[in-house]
Amino acid sequence: MDMLSVAVEKAKKTRIMYQANLSYRLVEKYLGHLLNSGLLERDDDSFYKVTCRGKEFLQMYTNYLERCRRIGEEIDGAEKDVLLLENMCFNNEYNCKRMPNRKEVSV
Repeated sequence: MDMLSVAVEKAKKTRIMYQANLSYRLVEKYLGHLLNSGLLERDDDSFYKVTCRGKEFLQMYTNYLERCRRIGEEIDGAEKDVLLLENMCFNNEYNCKRMPNRKEVSV
C-alpha cells in the first residue's frame, strides 16, 4: 500500500524506496510484483505510476483497514462488557448497590 500511495503521482524508484521506508532489495522485489499484477506501470523515463486497477486496490484496502478498525473497537467494547458482567455476577459489593424493585420503594 505504501509503495502504491507514493506512486499515485509519478515517482522514481528512489522516492518510492525512501517514502515507503524499504531497502533497495525489497523495493526491487515488490516493484516486480506490483508491475506483474497490473497495479503499477512504468513509463519510458523510469517513472512509476499507479494504474486504474492500483487505485481501485488502494480504495479497497483503505476501506478494509477502516472496517478492521471498527471491528476492533467493537471487540474492545464487547470485552469491557464481559468484564462488567463478570463483576456484576461475582462481586458482592455490586450486589449491595443494586437498585430496589418497585415493591421495595416506599410511596
